[in-house]
Amino acid sequence: MSDVIHLLTDAVANQIAAGEVIQRPASVVKEMMENSIDAGATEIKLLVKEAGKTLVQVIDNGCGMSETDARMAFERHATSKINKADDLFAIKTMGFRGEAMASIAAIAHVELKTRQASQEAGTVILVEGTEVKKHEPCATTVGTSIAVKNLFFNVPARRNFLKSNPVELRHIFEEFNRVALAHPEIAFQLFHNNEQIYQLSTGNLKQRIVGILGKNYNERLVPVEETTDIVDVKGFVGKPQHAKKTRGEQYFFVNNRFIKSPYLNHAVTTAFDELLPDGAFPLYVLFIEIDPSKIDINVHPTKTEIKFEEEQAVYAIIRSAVKRSLGKYNISPTLDFDNEMTFNNSGMFMTGNGQGLNTGGAHSITPNPSSGGGGSNSGAWGSNFDAARSRPQNQWESLFDPISSDSETRTVASADEPLISGEELISKEGYPTFQFMKRYVVTHLKSGILVIDQHLAHERILFERFMSTMQKGSGASQQSLFPEQVEFNAEDFELIKVIMDDLRASGFDISEFGKRTVVVNGLPADLQHFEAGEVLHGLLESFKKNVALVKFDKREQVAKSLAAKSAIKAGQTLSEVEMAAIIDELFSCSQPYAGIGGKPTLITLGADELERRFSKGF
Repeated sequence: MSDVIHLLTDAVANQIAAGEVIQRPASVVKEMMENSIDAGATEIKLLVKEAGKTLVQVIDNGCGMSETDARMAFERHATSKINKADDLFAIKTMGFRGEAMASIAAIAHVELKTRQASQEAGTVILVEGTEVKKHEPCATTVGTSIAVKNLFFNVPARRNFLKSNPVELRHIFEEFNRVALAHPEIAFQLFHNNEQIYQLSTGNLKQRIVGILGKNYNERLVPVEETTDIVDVKGFVGKPQHAKKTRGEQYFFVNNRFIKSPYLNHAVTTAFDELLPDGAFPLYVLFIEIDPSKIDINVHPTKTEIKFEEEQAVYAIIRSAVKRSLGKYNISPTLDFDNEMTFNNSGMFMTGNGQGLNTGGAHSITPNPSSGGGGSNSGAWGSNFDAARSRPQNQWESLFDPISSDSETRTVASADEPLISGEELISKEGYPTFQFMKRYVVTHLKSGILVIDQHLAHERILFERFMSTMQKGSGASQQSLFPEQVEFNAEDFELIKVIMDDLRASGFDISEFGKRTVVVNGLPADLQHFEAGEVLHGLLESFKKNVALVKFDKREQVAKSLAAKSAIKAGQTLSEVEMAAIIDELFSCSQPYAGIGGKPTLITLGADELERRFSKGF
C-alpha cells in the first residue's frame, strides 16, 4: 500500500490560513491598517470599492520597507515583531502572527508599493494567488501602499458566502472605527466608491468619538479614569438616557487593541444598575492598560479575544471605575426611559369624524375603516367577523388553566381561526370601556371580558397601515414648516440609503444632503408631531435589531420598525374615544390577534371561566 500522508503545498496552506484570518473584506481592512500603525504612520488612508469585494487599499506614510522585507512580507510566518515564544507574552504591537499578508495574497490580487526615507527608489510587488507576477523598483512616496483586488477570486465558494454590499460595508466601518478610536493621534480618511466617508484629524479621544459617532455625542459622554497597581482604566461611557437597544456602540481596548469580552461587558452594565431598564445597552469606549505579561492575546486568529491572569480583579476595577464616574457626574436614573428612547409625548389622536383630540399622546388613531390597518374586514362592530367561526367549549377549556398552573391567561387563535365571532362583539353604547394599569384596554363581550394590550395593538394597526402605503407607494406626507437636517454616523447613513425608497413610499419626504446627512421636508401623517431626527434614529435602532433575521424582508422590517417606534406605549393614559379607536382599527386589521413580534394583542376571559374559578374557592 502506498503512502498517503504528504505535506501541503504553500499555496494550499496559505489558503487554509486565509480561512482563519481573512473572513471578509473587513478582515483585510483590519490587518492592513494595523500593519500601518505598527509602521509608525501618522496618516492612513483607506480606499474601498464595492464594499471591498473589488478593492481594499491602504496608503500610509509609515517607515516603509526595504526591497528584501517587501518580498519577505508575503512569506508564511514572516514577522518583525517576535523572535522567540516568550515574546508572545510581551506583545505591544498590533500584528505579530506573520500570516496576514501571505493569507491575503493567497486569495486575491495584491499590489504592494513601498519606500523607506533613506531610499531613492521604492519597490513594487504584484502577487496573484501566491504567485509573484512582478518584483521591480518603482517611483513612489515614502511609506507603503497595498491594494487588494478581487478578493476570493480563486475561492468562489468563499466569495459566494459574502453578504450584500451594505452588510459588508457595515463590517468595514466597524473595523475602521475600532482602529481609529484606538489611535486618535493618527489622522484617518475613508473613501468608498470615490466618495469620502470619514476625514478624521488628529486630536484627543473625545474628539475622535465625536468625529466617528456624530456631533450630538459631544454632550452624551461621561469620562472614566482609574489607576491601580493591576490595571489602568480610562475612556468614556454614555449617559443612561442615550442608551440604545442595540450593542453597536460598545468598545473595549486592551493595550490599544480592540477586544470582545462578555465578562468585562457585564462589569460595565452592572455599574449601570438601576439606571437602565432591561434590554438597553449603554455606550462605552474604555481603554485598559495592563502589563502584557499578565494577559494572553494569542487565543484567537483575529486576536479579539484575550485571557487575563487576574480576571476577577480587572472586573471589579472596571465596574468600580464606571460606577464612580456615574456618581461623580451626578448621573440620575432614567425614569421615563420608553419616552426618551422613542419620542416625546406631544401630539393628537384623531376621533371618528377626523377632528383632533389633544391628549398629550404622540400618535394618530383613526377609527374610520377606510383608513385602517389595510385589512379587508369592515370597521363596524356588528359585521367585523360575520364569517368567523366560534370555538367549541372544549377548546376554550384547554386554554383556561387554574390559577395555580403555569399559565393564567388565554392565548389567542391563529389568524385563520378567529378568536371572537361577530355574535360575541357587543355594541359600545351602554357598556364601559376602561384602561387598566395604563397598559390594557378592557371592554365587554356578550359572554365575558376582552383585554387588549394597547401598545401591541397599536403596533399591529400601524404596521399594516405602513405596509399598505409602501406597497401602493402612496404614503401621505405632512410637510414640515422648516426642513430638518439629520446627521448620522457612517454606518447608519449607509443603512438609511438602503431603505430610502421605502421611507419615501411610507410618506417621508427625505433626500440626501451632503456627507452623512439627510434633509427631511415632511413625515408620514401618522408621525407628523414627531421630530425627524428622533423618528429616523429610533427607526434605525429597531431596524438593526431585526437585520440579522433569517427571513428578512426589507420593506416589512421598515414597516415594523416604524410601527414599533411610533406606537403608543404602556403607561400612556387614553380617553374613551381613543380606546374605542384602538378597538375599531384593530379589528379592521387582516391579522388582529397577533402583534408584529408574535405576541398576542388580546385575550378574553369568559363568564364560564369566572364562575368556574369562583366555585373552586381557595
